Amino acid sequence: MAQPSLSGTASAASPHVNALQSKHAGLEARLRDEQARPVPDAEMVQEIKKQKLRLKEEIARA
Repeated sequence: MAQPSLSGTASAASPHVNALQSKHAGLEARLRDEQARPVPDAEMVQEIKKQKLRLKEEIARA
């Protein structure tokens, strides 16, 4: 399932927002990888989710 853009239109996003979105996408990939493991590390999953939320909030403020 495709994830919606966090900033609306990509062409209107600043380089800073683009960098934040890239980091958010990387965290999403790490989260998927961790959750795909036979025994995911629950603490790691929670930490990645917290980092994603912080980035999402920063993108919303930008």
